[in-house]
Amino acid sequence: MKLQKETKLHGRWYNDACGTAFGLELLGERWSMLVVRELMLGPRRFSDLRASLPGISAKTLTERLTMFEEAGMLVRRRFVSPVPVQAYELTEWGYRAEPVLQELGRWAAMSPGHDPLLPLSPVSFMLSLRTMFDPEKAKGIEARIGFDIGGETFLARMKDGALPIRRDDLDEAQAVFEVPTAPVLAGLFYANVPVEELEREARLTIRGDRKLALRFADIFELPEKLG
Repeated sequence: MKLQKETKLHGRWYNDACGTAFGLELLGERWSMLVVRELMLGPRRFSDLRASLPGISAKTLTERLTMFEEAGMLVRRRFVSPVPVQAYELTEWGYRAEPVLQELGRWAAMSPGHDPLLPLSPVSFMLSLRTMFDPEKAKGIEARIGFDIGGETFLARMKDGALPIRRDDLDEAQAVFEVPTAPVLAGLFYANVPVEELEREARLTIRGDRKLALRFADIFELPEKLG
């Protein structure tokens, strides 16, 4: 009796039934986890993904997206408004990879060699907030905080120890951080760069409830360095 089920992906590297082995077969190639990261806050066009991952080639991105589609991690969708466009969106199973990204990021940030001020994408920064969110520090605080990062807008709703984040307009935001690039926010949130310095250099603008915005920023910090 044949016990092994034939699949296109599972077993291609390790011939091992372990879920960890299968996970590495899906996410272990260069760029794979970063492509998934960029899809974590909603559908993206091919051009958007390339812009967020400037080092990736069109060929490699196509290969990764094709593999994820074959594996059932994402689907292609066609949007008709405001203009017809094809985008890639994670399936429910694909979205379940977020804790994997979070734990890897949290673990890596414990290294003395981790540099929070290197380039990072807007999605990467927004996901870092979900990774470094401390429900205890946020207890009793409700906030709708907007982020405008080089024209990409996100809304974080902090309530009851949870922090859902989505791409959205900022009409409902009580306060908005506006920056040209994500590393500016990383400097404020994680590297203790004084807010006055960032504002003086015209790299950061805080609109709305400034006190609430800075209280929100104080909730997040990188884990203690080890090693």
